[in-house]
Amino acid sequence: MRFLLRKLGFYAIAAWVAVTLNFLLPRLIPGDPVQLIIARQSQYGPVPEGREEALAEMLGLGTGNILQQYGDYLLQLLRFDFGLSITYFPAPVSEVLNDAVPWTIVLVGVATLISVALGLTLGALAGWRRGSWLDSLVPSTTFLAAIPYFWVALLVLYYFGQVWRLFPLGGGYDEFAYDPGLSGGFLSSAVSHAVLPAVTIIVSSVGGWMLGMRNMMVSTLSEDYITAAEAKGLPPRRIMLGYAARNAVLPSVAGFAITLGFIVSGSLVMEIVFSYPGMGYLMLQAVENNDYPLMQAIFLMITFAVLAANFLVDLLYGFVDPRTRQG
Repeated sequence: MRFLLRKLGFYAIAAWVAVTLNFLLPRLIPGDPVQLIIARQSQYGPVPEGREEALAEMLGLGTGNILQQYGDYLLQLLRFDFGLSITYFPAPVSEVLNDAVPWTIVLVGVATLISVALGLTLGALAGWRRGSWLDSLVPSTTFLAAIPYFWVALLVLYYFGQVWRLFPLGGGYDEFAYDPGLSGGFLSSAVSHAVLPAVTIIVSSVGGWMLGMRNMMVSTLSEDYITAAEAKGLPPRRIMLGYAARNAVLPSVAGFAITLGFIVSGSLVMEIVFSYPGMGYLMLQAVENNDYPLMQAIFLMITFAVLAANFLVDLLYGFVDPRTRQG
């Protein structure tokens, strides 16, 4: 219980710091965000009177002194009111996020889980059977991990989408043929559009997980408790899974927490290349249009997703390794 309370207190403080920094974000930007938007709008004609106050309210800047603005900001967050999006005006930011989050969670989440599971499994086997053909594949997978996301995405897009025409070139689904829903046609179209982005994520990230797990397995197999388990005559499978892999996977658990949290933000470059309607592509639109309410909401979602993922993995870490609960 003390372990749980200590973790809850730490993450509560971290969440408050993140909320406060998110509040200060538009106020720390050089210049006045409202004046920047007014200047852009004035290029297309005169700006009506009172527009500055309306923009300040829309951006969540509030009125009064900084403490009053901070109080108003916290109340808005409790109501999940992030203001109106400038890019998709007059749509509320919450509606824009609701449209983008499911696409990213399904695509990036599933692809990340597959790459982690595949990389850890192959890494454990490669470390257990050093010198085998599987172990010899580690350098090639490491080379794939060093290749930038966008380069892999462009190659996959060119060959599978342009040359061989096996999959669509971009988008989340065929917008001219289907409406979003649970119909078979829409789901089939969404899956076909998600194959190439998912392959890009898996190819680019599986090598890093495999290399890390393989090296930890090699290091773990040299420990005394592995030698003792072998001397007792325990089955090799039990030694590999119950002793070696269980301890070798611990460093990867912490890395997985950060990766899991950033699923919410999506893979920015991948979604741009494939024009996939997820959070990464949405973030690009917000930055290009100086959409401060949308940027604030996205940053806050990413932060809370990372904190929540780390908290859950901390609990899992304490279960896997009871020594972390001490103190």
